[in-house]
Amino acid sequence: MATTFAFVGCLNREAPYFQGARGKGIAVFRFDEESGALTLLSETGGIDNPTYLSIDPARRTVYANSEVFGWNEGTATAYRFDPATGGLTYLGKQPTEGSITAYNGLDRTGRFLLVANYAIGDVDELPGRSAVVLPIRDDGGLGPVVDRVTHSGTGPNAARQERPHAHSIVASPDNRFVIVADLGIDKLMVYRLDAESGRLVPAPTPSFALPPGAGPRHVAFHPNGRMLLVINELASTIASLAWDAAAGVLSPLDSVPAVPAGVEDSHCADLHVSPDGRFVYGSNRGHDSIVVYRIDPASGRMALAGHVPSGGPTPRSFALDPSGRFLLAANQNGDSLVVFRLDPETGLPVPTGTVAAIGTPMCVRLARFG
Repeated sequence: MATTFAFVGCLNREAPYFQGARGKGIAVFRFDEESGALTLLSETGGIDNPTYLSIDPARRTVYANSEVFGWNEGTATAYRFDPATGGLTYLGKQPTEGSITAYNGLDRTGRFLLVANYAIGDVDELPGRSAVVLPIRDDGGLGPVVDRVTHSGTGPNAARQERPHAHSIVASPDNRFVIVADLGIDKLMVYRLDAESGRLVPAPTPSFALPPGAGPRHVAFHPNGRMLLVINELASTIASLAWDAAAGVLSPLDSVPAVPAGVEDSHCADLHVSPDGRFVYGSNRGHDSIVVYRIDPASGRMALAGHVPSGGPTPRSFALDPSGRFLLAANQNGDSLVVFRLDPETGLPVPTGTVAAIGTPMCVRLARFG
């Protein structure tokens, strides 16, 4: 019988751009896809600031990046996961060749871990790589970096766009391309991915430019494989883009606000598309909400469904369960994991009353095993 688990990376080392570190490391909960109940199974320490996680149910592995202020290089750590106990066993780690390692994700074959380094400080710091590719060994552990790219440029927001800031990296549905969202230069960088070697080569059309000052943070492919969604942290917008899978080219479709008119001092964070492709979800830190848009899979046009309070301050991360019936919001400064049931007609999150206390949750990921 299949079991669904929630994996939560929690801040445990102070950083000047965060508001405290009250976590232990990586927490694992059993998640009941019928009731929405959460049961804490384990908490694993011995890892610094696991701010983003990737899960491979087939290999029973978990990958966590470490984002530590003051380090020239972050790390990516691999763990073996035991569904019977909820425990994690350390497999090893590798340096990421860049600072403030903010994101990691698997390629579509599970052979490579893709990592984005946000970077803060001197643009001439070394190694200074924006994004890297690490091979995954047969045992699920990580090998040294096999390829890397370095971005250049700035944006109009002097405080946040003084240099490139790669914030996420995602493989295309057919695994032929990789998209890197760079908040610092207002671009989505497009690379060809060699699925055998892990090498990255700029695509013939190597980038897509967002409006100046947009600050692209996270991207997600629509289930139809013909659209890419991007949430822009600095402009508080969500954009839909057409994706030409053959050529690796992006083109604009629609752009909508993530917060109500007049809201200031709010910054977007996470982004997900419902498994059935009908809804787009984004989180707003400051407004402390989940925004929901209904999306037309044919045109990419989005219509506002509503805003729902996230159940606590600073919803840095959220996740949809595999069935598409629940949403879990990780409220960073609320020290809480809040469970919502998704209304099947409106797509809006409805609080279930389930709230799990957890110190400084930075990332929540859900995966089904068995």
